Amino acid sequence: MNLRQLKYFVRVAETANMTRAADELRIAQPALGMQIKQLEEELGVTLLTRHSRGVSLTTDGAKLLPRAIQILELVDLTRREVRGDIRETVRFGLTPSLMQIIGPELLLRISRDAPSLAFSLTEEMSHVLVDSLHRGDLDVILAYEVADAPGLWKRALYQEDLVFVTAGAGGRAGPVIFAEALAGPLVLPEPRDGVRSLVDKVAAEYGFVIRLEHEIRSISGIKAMIARGPAAGILPYGTVLAEVNAGTLSARPIIEPVLRRTLHLAGLRKARHLAALPTIREAVVAAMIPLSEAMTGLGHPLSETSPSQNA
Repeated sequence: MNLRQLKYFVRVAETANMTRAADELRIAQPALGMQIKQLEEELGVTLLTRHSRGVSLTTDGAKLLPRAIQILELVDLTRREVRGDIRETVRFGLTPSLMQIIGPELLLRISRDAPSLAFSLTEEMSHVLVDSLHRGDLDVILAYEVADAPGLWKRALYQEDLVFVTAGAGGRAGPVIFAEALAGPLVLPEPRDGVRSLVDKVAAEYGFVIRLEHEIRSISGIKAMIARGPAAGILPYGTVLAEVNAGTLSARPIIEPVLRRTLHLAGLRKARHLAALPTIREAVVAAMIPLSEAMTGLGHPLSETSPSQNA
């Protein structure tokens, strides 16, 4: 048994998929399978069950996983201690709208409460943040609609309503029925984006047709296209908050039904062992209050007793 085999086993267990694990580890899938097989032969047990959806842990594999994570973390800590680099580092990701609204305050609070922590911020759209988390490029993220996944914990903190966005200096206007919002040409994000997925899902549930004029993988690009008209957009209110306040875009709450997405604080299970994690959680929870106030009725913090998964 060696550290490489343990590292490969942990990545396969957390992704529940040999192909994805091989891609993230940047090795050929047959080579990855051989390493796992050698580990199983060394231990004399079967660690993984292969099936059509990927792989799952056997009883013995479930026993090995937490110990393997512990061993790898201890080796990493030992390396840093020997090198004299014991300062904890946390790579934190959040969305562009959250960066704009609460990013500076979040960074200042964490820097004040955990002065020895090396805290780095990354700004990306939610689905990109989730991908980065699974690859191990980030430790903790603040992102919308984070799906359950092996090796991941998450906590629901906040819900935000989507709005119908048009050109013009209207600021905040009265509500619009979802069917009416879909009647004109729309500019929407790419299909993998959480907002687009929510719009597509609700439209399909109600039997509505979406008139998609443009598909853009850029929030700033979407806003620029809406500002030129005549196409409108459906976006989270926080994404267009600055433009609405400046009077360059108009936003109308969507009703019948309301389109609402959930914000999660999420991380890899190994991030549970970060000494600064409680401080980060407290800072993020505290930031939900000014975030909600900025949303002026279109943002809804969830209470401590609200349901959450794997928190």
